[in-house]
Amino acid sequence: MRELAAVIVGAIVGTGLRFGFDTVIPHTDDQFPLSTLLINIVGSFALGFLVARVWPTAAPWLKAGLGPGLLGSFTTFSAVAVSFVALSTHDLLWLAAVYLVVSVTLGFLGALAGIRLGGGRAPRIDAVNE
Repeated sequence: MRELAAVIVGAIVGTGLRFGFDTVIPHTDDQFPLSTLLINIVGSFALGFLVARVWPTAAPWLKAGLGPGLLGSFTTFSAVAVSFVALSTHDLLWLAAVYLVVSVTLGFLGALAGIRLGGGRAPRIDAVNE
């Protein structure tokens, strides 16, 4: 029950942060979705950092609140997909393709940078789930 409460609180904060980014850096359906790209890079970096630095000693409720709660609601693949489709329907397939490649590449690089900065390497998956 504690984990569920942490996810709910984290999701409220993450959603608010995401809305804030989208408000500060708005875009229309026929423009490059910079806010979504930045959100996903920052979120990937933050999760990588947390997995390397915090997860090995964090309580399960904290992992749930920060991971699926806060960062799960802050970042989202569905927003990438919607932006890709919106650009494609405006005959901007080249921009949509660039956006998709840049999003995936920088998301992975952000996660790697977070892991490296957080401690050098990610813990084994079985160690994280203990």
